[in-house]
Amino acid sequence: MKCILMSKGAKTLVEVCAGVKPRENVLIVTDFMMMTIAEAVASAAYHAGAEVMIGTILPRSGHGQEPPPPIAEAMKKADVIFTPVTYSITHTRAVKEACEAGSRIIALTDYREHMLIKGGLEADFYETKEMCLKFARAFEKSNEAVLTSTGGTHLTMRKEGRPGNALFCIVEPGQMSPAPNVEANFSPTEGSAEGVIVADASIPYIDIGVLTEPVTATVEKGMITDIKGGHQAKILADDLKSRNDAKVYNVAELGVGLNPKCIMQGVMLEDEGVYGSVHIGIGTNITLGGNVKAAIHYDLLMWEATIELDGNVILEKGQVRL
Repeated sequence: MKCILMSKGAKTLVEVCAGVKPRENVLIVTDFMMMTIAEAVASAAYHAGAEVMIGTILPRSGHGQEPPPPIAEAMKKADVIFTPVTYSITHTRAVKEACEAGSRIIALTDYREHMLIKGGLEADFYETKEMCLKFARAFEKSNEAVLTSTGGTHLTMRKEGRPGNALFCIVEPGQMSPAPNVEANFSPTEGSAEGVIVADASIPYIDIGVLTEPVTATVEKGMITDIKGGHQAKILADDLKSRNDAKVYNVAELGVGLNPKCIMQGVMLEDEGVYGSVHIGIGTNITLGGNVKAAIHYDLLMWEATIELDGNVILEKGQVRL
């Protein structure tokens, strides 16, 4: 009977986030581990009068891997795409090209049934949109960012000419947004980041989740050169090394969460939206305005961070000062 409770969140995804209209072509890209989420979204899209298709793929072996070519081609022809998948396909050329073709995309990576019932999807996305756009505009206009945190982060980076991205769970043609993660972000200029990242909130990938002890990463010339900490740090370091791809160490993103209903719980699309949290993305940045396509895209989350743009503080110890 849980499907009855899940229907409310699925309706929000279809009608509010994607704005599905009658007779639109809706493609749900999923895998065999996520069928209950796919079916809930498909039911809501059907009731909205859409032409609904489910494309089921094998679970990818890691985040950031491309979907199969037939699915990638179908994505270019869909009006709306939902992606309830185990491993993220958000930072892929398939998503980038579907957006360029005009698709509206709602990313639903690693979704759990309870996320359709309670949590971030209960937010008023029209209200959170305004603050998200303000942060994105501030990122857009700045040239240099300094990120610090009470946990020990101190990272400087440049971003001349890079866009400020607003992901507020409502999409227009050619746009992609995860849901319920409301965030503003930018991709720093490759090679510009210098300093130390201390993640003390969550790394919601590869079964790490909520952190029990800090993970410290040294950054030189835009690349992570060393990772220290306990067991969870070792999981991250070993995984990155196993990718045999130097680009996985690229500092790809600075993002701030802006959804007051999200809860830190070890699930990516809830954790990254937690209001006032900050994350540093590593690896791929091509969907954020950068030029790097790596084997993965992971995010390292921290509490009580301060963001300074060209000398102006817009977030202070997790509190909005914009």
